[in-house]
Amino acid sequence: MTQLSLATVLAESARKYPDKLAVIDSATTERVTYKDLWRQTLAYAGSLRDKGIQPGDVVAVQIPNLADFPRVYYAVLAAGGTIVPMHLLLTPEENAYVLKDSGAKLLVAHASQLEGATAAAKIAGIPVVSVGPEVPGVEPLRGGTPLKTYVSREAEDVAVVFYTSGTTGKPKGALLTHLNLVMNTIVNVFDVHELYDDDVVMGCLPLFHTFGQTVGMNGTFRLGGTIVLMARFSGEAAIPLMVKENVTIFHGVPTMYIGLLEAAAKADALPDLRICVSGGASLPVAVLEKFTETFHATIYEGYGLSETSPTATTNQPAFGAKPGSVGHPIWGVDVEIARAEIDERIELLDDGELGEIVIRGHNVFAGYLNNPDATAEAVVDGWFRTGDLGIKDADGFISIVDRKKDLVIRGGFNVYPREVEEALARHPAVQQVAVIGVPDPVHGEEICAVVVPDAGGVTAEELIEWSREKLGKHKYPRQIRFAETLPLGPSFKVLKRELRKTYGSDQQTG
Repeated sequence: MTQLSLATVLAESARKYPDKLAVIDSATTERVTYKDLWRQTLAYAGSLRDKGIQPGDVVAVQIPNLADFPRVYYAVLAAGGTIVPMHLLLTPEENAYVLKDSGAKLLVAHASQLEGATAAAKIAGIPVVSVGPEVPGVEPLRGGTPLKTYVSREAEDVAVVFYTSGTTGKPKGALLTHLNLVMNTIVNVFDVHELYDDDVVMGCLPLFHTFGQTVGMNGTFRLGGTIVLMARFSGEAAIPLMVKENVTIFHGVPTMYIGLLEAAAKADALPDLRICVSGGASLPVAVLEKFTETFHATIYEGYGLSETSPTATTNQPAFGAKPGSVGHPIWGVDVEIARAEIDERIELLDDGELGEIVIRGHNVFAGYLNNPDATAEAVVDGWFRTGDLGIKDADGFISIVDRKKDLVIRGGFNVYPREVEEALARHPAVQQVAVIGVPDPVHGEEICAVVVPDAGGVTAEELIEWSREKLGKHKYPRQIRFAETLPLGPSFKVLKRELRKTYGSDQQTG
């Protein structure tokens, strides 16, 4: 077996660029060199080992976009552990499920997250340690003898487990290996765009998410560049920060580009951006055009999933950029269109035919944790079935047309209607409910619940409040519609396409 660790991404840059700035933390004003970041990482890794973390053990990490995220992330890798990045917007109950399902031995949480983290860890029955400002009653992650270097791992060992919500409502743990993530990092940096070690990257995508983690953080460190971390994104705050720190590269989801455009009108100066990358949801072509006009920078739209490390395709200079498409496959990855209605085998379609996007290559995950059935359904004949419908044109550009499943992407975050429906269905006044995504100018899609109420009646405000208490901040419906009945098909399934036709252009609440 071949030895490979994702920890080398930081270790090698610390060796090559010891005195260069690796991280600028805009929240704490910390400025950390590669040498210091690696030294601090090895100290944290020693502390993890002293707390009993062995190679292969799972450690959950709940930290915002602060310098402590890379320190702890690479410390877990250096100790030979597997990382489970925790979503910062979920409820303690939702996070406790992830802790239990992943078999996490320890949760490392930033002081700002401790209220929810300790509640989740208590439900899961695991210890929690803190980083950042010390909090009475919670053990900090420090002390111990620093490791001399990172623990070696096999290339096919699991480095990170990303939890993706399943259509059943229960999240599934996607297993990403050291090879998956090292390759995706390298290809993003060296084969897609012209990047340089003096580039300064804006790190405002959440680091617990695969896009911010692989493309943003790991990519920057592999390059020897500098990442400017922003804990909470707003266009008004991002523009002056990018100007001050001479940011040249911006990675974002469409809502962030919309936020930057709104803020640009009031800004004193705009950053001199060289390359912008968009993913996570479809970028409206009008936004892309307006951004290019305002910031004089091209946005390269790409596509990927947690299960594909994440990058699978992107618009890239070698092939030219085509607005409205997600570009060409990245190096070493094959992306095709297969017949969507055939589940048991992959039947590839000709250019221009609509079908399911399927992917194979070094970026495809090792399967779902403890879920062989879901893995067998997702990986067929060596291809990963994305569940997204698309077209490949004669020039090789991939365009996403629709989703096979009823996934809603709100502000770059995946929301599965079934989970929202389950929560609302528990309300005593709800007889029937169907959740759909409706177009939204800010978030791309907004979550809309169409409710058949009980005779007793209920208000939209009551249902929104009920959902808010039971679901993560990005999941609860902002829009409630009331109906006497829901449209049903011949097999008594709710016809969501009919609901989208009825409510998709109606932007009012209640």
